[in-house]
Amino acid sequence: MSAEELCLSIDLGTGGPKIGLVSLDGDVLDYEWHPVTTTYGAGGAATQDPVEWWDIITGATTRLMAKLDVTKDRVKAVAVTGQYASTVPVDANGLPTGPCLMWLDTRGRPFSRKAVGGPVQGYSPRKILPFVRKSGGGPATSGADPIGQVLYLMHAEPDIVHATKWFMEPVDYLTMRFTGVASATHASRMAMWLTDNRQLDRYEYDSQLLTIVGIDKAHLPPLQPFGSVVATVSADIASQLGLSAETIVIAGMPDLHAATIGSGGTALYDTHVALSTTSWISCPVPKKKTDIAHSIASVPGLGNDSYLIIDNQETGAKALEWLRGVLAGTGQVLSYPEMTALAATSPPGAHGVLFTPWLAGERSPIGNPHIRAGFTNLTLHTTSADLVRSVLEGVASNSAWLLRYVEKFAGRTLSPLRLLGGGAQSPEWCQIYADTLGRDVEQVHEPMVAQLRGAALMAAVTLRRHQLGDVASLGPPSRAFAPNGDVADLYETRRAQFPTMYERDKKWLQRATKS
Repeated sequence: MSAEELCLSIDLGTGGPKIGLVSLDGDVLDYEWHPVTTTYGAGGAATQDPVEWWDIITGATTRLMAKLDVTKDRVKAVAVTGQYASTVPVDANGLPTGPCLMWLDTRGRPFSRKAVGGPVQGYSPRKILPFVRKSGGGPATSGADPIGQVLYLMHAEPDIVHATKWFMEPVDYLTMRFTGVASATHASRMAMWLTDNRQLDRYEYDSQLLTIVGIDKAHLPPLQPFGSVVATVSADIASQLGLSAETIVIAGMPDLHAATIGSGGTALYDTHVALSTTSWISCPVPKKKTDIAHSIASVPGLGNDSYLIIDNQETGAKALEWLRGVLAGTGQVLSYPEMTALAATSPPGAHGVLFTPWLAGERSPIGNPHIRAGFTNLTLHTTSADLVRSVLEGVASNSAWLLRYVEKFAGRTLSPLRLLGGGAQSPEWCQIYADTLGRDVEQVHEPMVAQLRGAALMAAVTLRRHQLGDVASLGPPSRAFAPNGDVADLYETRRAQFPTMYERDKKWLQRATKS
């Protein structure tokens, strides 16, 4: 039956939403992706229009249902996943009262610094230690997180706040649009760091942490268990989209969690690497833990009995998109498959060219908003193929730098690594990851839609069609890539070069970006 039953899955990425119809066995029947624009403004503003998201989602759902001739009774669930650490202000009916403040928005910087700032690495120990002890992390003094965003709204946008009932993560906002019910989970609110994550079965915001930052919990949606049913689709939305009014909607989940499920890596220490706009390395772990120095923590996971490693590298496959735009400006217009095929004509090591992919600064394993990307060792003989290959290798080398600390955090070697995201569609890039990280790599089946699949499989677990431990056995097997021993010494040298280059460049780049 689960092969016939469907989930309407939504994956709201920073670049725009994917909307798909996915079987409860995890087969993606069809999907649409639509780009959206991030609007940048004065003072560090970075916003998107949540009404635009909803219009795209409803339009795509209607088209997919008609295209596949899906009867409403086949769609048993709706599941929303996507980017996190952003804030949508909504009224009591779940309608936006203002734009979504994206995870890139830093207008809350002065208010975050006033709330938790101090002399020790930018923090007041008295204020930040309760966060680390209870939640595993804490608000960023850059203001680029939900606490900074909410504080900005409270101090600078009183008209929006006056009209607002809830400050919601995007996945929770979309879930409310389907149901009319406000909800959140420890996982969806993880980037706000306002729950005591030592007790995952306690569905409350922590009063001490709320007091430190001065946020009223009355503005925060009620918490409930991960993967639980929020409600059924509201009657008017069901009618509009051609869904049954009995279709359940499960609690919204971050893309980190959907990627974990979609990769099949739901057991402890099963590791996936996301090669999307940004990049991360994660796996389920048994304990709450924090590595402040390298911006790695464990956050509420797929249930009340485990956690997920969280970290983030600001530029992943986005680096290839950036280079594609640069080359297009020279008249060399290439598709992504053409770019990776071109890279394969340059030898391992790209004739000595090395690329550091810090186009938007970096978070893990070093938090530094001032560090910047660059090519090193260019010559008059450097070709486009060398540049493309050096970007692929540079992104992988950055992941290798992070993996060193993630493995220390996990207390073990992590292998194989399941690779997913848009960049993982390239077999060439998968092999470069295996060579650069020195680990076996598995290319997840249909890596571009792994999160759509993960959200649907979580719905299947909620509906008791499967158990979490089953998901690794569903669908076609992954394609395996083993490290090439002939280039092991070369890439070992590259792994050692990365932290050295960071130390070389960080001081003058800080001066340059501040000037």
